[in-house]
Amino acid sequence: MSNCCGNNRCGTNATSEAGSAERLRRASPSLSALAGSDDMQTHLRIMQMDCPVEENLIRKKLAGMPAVKALDFNLMQRVLTVVHTPDALDPILSAIRSLGFEPERTDSSSQREAPEEKKKPWWPLALAAVAALSAEAMHWTGMPTWLEAALALIAVAACGLSTYQKGWIALRNGNLNINALMSIAVTGALALGQWPEAAMVMVLFTIAELIEAKSLDRARNAIGALMKLTPESATVQQTDGSWKTTDVRAIAVNSLVRVKPGERIALDGNVVRGRTAINQAPVTGESLPVDKGEGDVVFAGTINGSGGFEYRVTAAAGETTLARIIHAVEAAQGAKAPTQRVVDRFAQVYTPVVFAIAVAVAVLPPLISGAGWQEWIYKALVMLVIACPCALVISTPVTLVSGLTAAARRGILIKGGVYLEQGRKLKWLALDKTGTLTHGQPVQTDAVIFSGVPEEESRRLAASLAGYSDHPVSQAISAASEGVQRYEVDNFEALPGRGVRGVIKGATYSLGNLRLTEETLRCPEKIRAAIAKLEAQGKTVIMLCDAHQVLGLFAVADTVKESSREAVSQLHKLGVRTLMLTGDNTHTAQAIAAQVGIDEARGDQLPEDKLRAVEDCATQGVIGMAGDGINDAPALARADIGFAMGAMGTDTAIETADVALMDDDLRKIAAFVRLSRQTYGVLVQNIVMAIGIKALFLALTIAGMGTMWMAVFADVGASLLVVANGLRLLRK
Repeated sequence: MSNCCGNNRCGTNATSEAGSAERLRRASPSLSALAGSDDMQTHLRIMQMDCPVEENLIRKKLAGMPAVKALDFNLMQRVLTVVHTPDALDPILSAIRSLGFEPERTDSSSQREAPEEKKKPWWPLALAAVAALSAEAMHWTGMPTWLEAALALIAVAACGLSTYQKGWIALRNGNLNINALMSIAVTGALALGQWPEAAMVMVLFTIAELIEAKSLDRARNAIGALMKLTPESATVQQTDGSWKTTDVRAIAVNSLVRVKPGERIALDGNVVRGRTAINQAPVTGESLPVDKGEGDVVFAGTINGSGGFEYRVTAAAGETTLARIIHAVEAAQGAKAPTQRVVDRFAQVYTPVVFAIAVAVAVLPPLISGAGWQEWIYKALVMLVIACPCALVISTPVTLVSGLTAAARRGILIKGGVYLEQGRKLKWLALDKTGTLTHGQPVQTDAVIFSGVPEEESRRLAASLAGYSDHPVSQAISAASEGVQRYEVDNFEALPGRGVRGVIKGATYSLGNLRLTEETLRCPEKIRAAIAKLEAQGKTVIMLCDAHQVLGLFAVADTVKESSREAVSQLHKLGVRTLMLTGDNTHTAQAIAAQVGIDEARGDQLPEDKLRAVEDCATQGVIGMAGDGINDAPALARADIGFAMGAMGTDTAIETADVALMDDDLRKIAAFVRLSRQTYGVLVQNIVMAIGIKALFLALTIAGMGTMWMAVFADVGASLLVVANGLRLLRK
C-alpha cells in the first residue's frame, strides 16, 4: 500500500461550524463580508431579469453609485442582492426602474415566493408573423416595393417595439446588449431596403426569445418541483380531541398529525402511534421503503405506505428538512463556479471585439478596395446579431442548476457549483470509521477482569464512567451493564481520541485506550498480550484503570455496512483512492480496512492526526473527507470537499458541509463523482457549441454566405441548444 500521509499525530478539536465556515469563506466571500457595520443588504426580485443582457445593464447602472457597496445576481431566481448604505434604497430602485424594470423587495431569494410572470397577449406576434410572411411573398412575386415596406413596418411595429425600447435604454446607458444590437441591425436592414428580411428577423427574434424564456423557466423551476412534494394541508388534532384538515403553514410545532395510508407527509416529526413503511426517496434517494415505528423520525415530502400513524410535529413548514434542502440548493445556484466565472469574463470581452470587427467590416473594404458600401454594411449588420454572447453565458448556470437539482433528487445536497465541478478531480477520499464505514453501534463482546477489584465492582465502575459519555464505544459498555447501579462521577472529563476520566468515591478512574493508560501507567506484558489478541480479531479494547493499575479490559466490535464495501469498490473504479482515519487502535483499523477494501488505514488518530493526514494527501490532488461533521471537524475543514454523513434532519450538517449525504450511504459519494464528471462534460459541450456556432456563422458572414435571419437562428438557436443539453442532467 502507498503511504500518502506519513506518521502524523493530532491536535485540538474544533467545531464543524467554524471550520466549514472558514472553508466556504475561502471559496466564495459572502456579500456580508463586503458590507460595513451600518450597511444594509436588500433582496430585489426583478421578473424581467433572466439573462446576462439584463444583468450587465443593471450592473453598469448601479456600479457607478457610491452608495452601492456590492451586487450579487442570481439570474436563475431573478433575484438581485444589493449591499448599500441605509439611505440609498430609493435611489437604487429608481435607477433600476429607469432601465424599464420593476424591482420588488423580497425577504429572501427563495424561488418559492416568486410571483408568476404576467402573460403577454399573443395576437401582436401573430399579426407580425402574418405581415412578415406576406412581405416575403410580395417580394418573391414582384409586387410593388411600397407594399413590401408597409407590411414589413407593420410586422416590426407589432412585435419589435419592446426590443427597440430596451435597445434604446441600453444604448443610452452605453451598453451593447442583444436588444441594442438587434435594433441597430433591423434599422440598418430597413435603411438598406431589405424590407422582408428586416421583418422576418424581428419576428424570428421575438419567437426565439419566447422559446428561450420557456426553456429557462424549465431549468429555473426544476428545484421548485421539490417543494410541490409537500402537501398543502394535513389532518391535525384539535384541543377538543377532534381532527381537522389544516393548512400546513398554520400547523404549530408539537401538534399531533394523523397520516393515512398512501398520503404524503406534510411536516417533520416523531411517530407517537402506529407502524408503517415510508418511501423516503424524495429526501434521501433511497430506493426501498424504510420501516417506521414509535419514536422514529419522519420527514416532510416523503410518502406513507400501507399503515396509518400519528406523529408529533418537530419543525414548522419553512423549517423542515425538505425546506432546508431546497433553500440550500437555491443558495448554491447563486454561487458561481470557476467555469462560470471564466465564461463571464470572456463574454465581457467578446461583444466589444465582435462589434469592433463589424464596424471594420462595414468601413474598411469600401475604403480600401472600393467595394460596394451596401454589401459590406449588410455583412456588418449580420455580425452585430451574432455579437451577443447570451448562449455562452447562459450555458453554465443552466447546466450547474440542473446538476445541483439532479443531485438533490438523489439525496445528495451540494452546497455550490464549485464543489460540483471539483468532484470530478477527486483523487483521495479520507473516511472516518465509526458511523461512516460501520453501523456506528458497537456492542460489547468481551470483558476481562484482573485481580485487585471484584468483578462486579469493576463492571459498575466502567458502566458509571461510560454512562457519562456519548461515544458509541462507551455507549456499548454502558448498554452491556444495563440494570447495574451506577456511581455518581465527579470532575468527569472527555479526552478526545483517548477516552474518559472521572472521580468516583474520591478516587480517580479512567476508561480509555492504551494511549490513555500509558500516560499514567506502565502496562504489563500479560495485559498487552490480551489486548493484542482481541485487537487481532478487529475488536476495540477499552481499559479500566485506577491511579495504580489496570482493573479490566472491555472489548467492543462494530459491524461493517454492506454498502461500504460496494462504495469503496465503486470509488476504486473511478480512480479514487481511499484512506481510513480512526481513533481506534491500528489492529482494529487494519482489520476493518481489509474487510472493506480500503487502500490505506491509520489507527490511533486524534483530531490533529487526521488533519495532518488530509494535508499530506492534499499535495497529491483533490481530497475529500467523509465524517460526522463534529469529531472530524479539522479534517473536514481542511479537505477540498467535506462530506457530511447521514445529514437528514441535521441542521449543522446541512448548513456547514460542502456535500451533505441525506442518509449514511457511502455509495452516494461515487454517485456524486459520476454526476460531477457528467456535469463537466455537458459544460464543455455547451461552451464548444456556443462558441463553435458563433464562429461558424461569423466565418459564413465574412465569406458572404450569411444572412440576417440565419444570424438570428445562430444566436437564439445556440441558446436553445445549450439549455436543452443542460437539462439532460435532470433526466439521468
